[in-house]
Amino acid sequence: MKEIFAQGGLLAQSLSQYEIRESQQVMAEAVTDLLLGEGEQDGQLNRARVLVVEAETGVGKTLAYLLPAILSGKRIVISTATLNLQDQILKKEIPLAERVLNQNIPALCVKGRQNYLCHYRWYQYRTSAQLSLLVDSEGDRIEQWLQSTLTGDRAELDWLTDRSPLWPKISAHSNQCLGGDCPEASFCFVNGLRKKAGSARLLIVNHHLFFSDLALRREGHGEVLPRYEGVIFDEAHHIENVATLFFGRTFSQYQLFDLFSDLDRQADIDLDPARADSIRGVAQAVKQRAEGFSLIFPVEKGRYHLDGLINTVTEDVWRQEVELLAVALERLRSQINGCSAYGEGWANLEKRTAELKKNFLDIALVSQDSSRPRCVHWYERKERTISLSATPIQIADHLRETLYATVQSCVMTSATLSSGGSFDYIKDRLGLNGQTIFLKLPSPFDYAQRTLLYVPEGGFPEPAARDFPARVCERVCDILQISRGRALVLFTSLKGMDSMVEYLGEHLDYPVLVQGTAPRQALLQTFRDTTSSVLLAVASFWEGIDVPGESLSCVIIDKLPFEVPTDPVIQARIQSITENGGTPFFEFQVPRAILSLRQGVGRLMRAATDRGVIAIMDVRLFSKGYGRTFLKSLPPSPVVRSLQNLSDFFRQ
Repeated sequence: MKEIFAQGGLLAQSLSQYEIRESQQVMAEAVTDLLLGEGEQDGQLNRARVLVVEAETGVGKTLAYLLPAILSGKRIVISTATLNLQDQILKKEIPLAERVLNQNIPALCVKGRQNYLCHYRWYQYRTSAQLSLLVDSEGDRIEQWLQSTLTGDRAELDWLTDRSPLWPKISAHSNQCLGGDCPEASFCFVNGLRKKAGSARLLIVNHHLFFSDLALRREGHGEVLPRYEGVIFDEAHHIENVATLFFGRTFSQYQLFDLFSDLDRQADIDLDPARADSIRGVAQAVKQRAEGFSLIFPVEKGRYHLDGLINTVTEDVWRQEVELLAVALERLRSQINGCSAYGEGWANLEKRTAELKKNFLDIALVSQDSSRPRCVHWYERKERTISLSATPIQIADHLRETLYATVQSCVMTSATLSSGGSFDYIKDRLGLNGQTIFLKLPSPFDYAQRTLLYVPEGGFPEPAARDFPARVCERVCDILQISRGRALVLFTSLKGMDSMVEYLGEHLDYPVLVQGTAPRQALLQTFRDTTSSVLLAVASFWEGIDVPGESLSCVIIDKLPFEVPTDPVIQARIQSITENGGTPFFEFQVPRAILSLRQGVGRLMRAATDRGVIAIMDVRLFSKGYGRTFLKSLPPSPVVRSLQNLSDFFRQ
């Protein structure tokens, strides 16, 4: 690694403006040692060697794990949380690595099946009776594209909108795949991708696909990815949330509607009118029963505990309604089974129906079996649909069984993995053992000389105070006048953002951009190009925003990002910690808020030449004891509490 990362080394020879970063070399050597080591024996399981690296902005962590992964000679999966990072690895970092190492690197990006066209479903769609009477301009363009595409990846169709109703009808969803029985199997894009994956040494995936593959393996339903020897998680602070999705179960009206749509199309293709009408009649009965079942649920939108609803309607009524819907689904499954002789697709439709029924009963009839992993059972009411979910309260055991026991090496890295300087939170949540290696690499950026951290003076209202919304609008506007726009303002709620939009519209002359008024990338491009603009945003804009230079000279955060503990999964995890004698506020809620805050703060310094102000409008950083833990987690910026200090800074 010294030959690559040292001054005058291979990287320096390939990059004209290369600057040696000691922390990058330290990380690269740690990753190399891990990947070339052997798994440790733990009882009967071959436990993975695990390295956790917090590499703050500017360390250059991507090359620090990519080059060791290539040189290890092993098949390594690199899993990211965002498409932007996948694109960066494939289009920027791997070509650079090929120049540095003077070798061709067999790398492949593997996406979820729904990103690829399914030939069988495509031919079904194009030959349907209804379509023959309509003009199908999108279908005609895809017909032309199929003459030249080698991948079938919808990303090549830059004209196809994200909400296109056509793509779900023709994409290769796993629950609609015929497998080896498919008459188009030899032309299948997914099969072709799997063959390529078998010869690739580096597989670039996202966390959703990776944990979907783990869940499939656990259930014995095959696998998406070929066998690999190691995995590197970038943006690893997302692991718990993403893994939670795939180690749980869900039943929704959307899943039923998808099933009915596919049944209808398959009946058109394979069945005579009388038998098709019979199938549709049974499906309609299930739909009516599902609609009747949904009437049990309150009209208020949101997420709620399922046992609270069961207690409200009484357990006898609930069980009766559940069994009626389950019986209707079983009747549909039996009817579909009777059509299996008429075409290849019916066996798969029967399997989907059976799985829907099983998931529904597993979630709706809450088990008290203490031998099963503990789950929280909850429902979500949206505008038009209901979904039921059973979500594991802890994923640590799932990770031990499905991840750490099946690979030799596992690297987890992110700019934000510790809170208050400690890795205890992530160690507990991800089930990491005492053999795990932890490495903390601070940013090489000069926060002390190039940034300030502003917190309002004592006496400024705390977020719970009645006058906080009005005062924070006034103070943020004052800061924006001083910074001459050039700011990203992050909110913990839509309500807070909406109040600020209204206030700034009346009191600020600089252009104000608001999340939701245009596509994300379009907003960011306008923000980059319009130097004096202000961008207001929530949620996903707290991370993944990369705007180096003058356009982003100030990051303002309205308050500490504590989650409102009304979400059933969050509530259940808090309760579990309490039952085990812990203190959930300090062990769970504070660390989660710190990780979110550090992501937001990290939007300011994206290059060594950047400079600017971090403003956090929450005096609890000083008025509460836990504020010290937050401050300890932030970059070493000088702290100021006066607007005059900000004026002096920007004047310089």
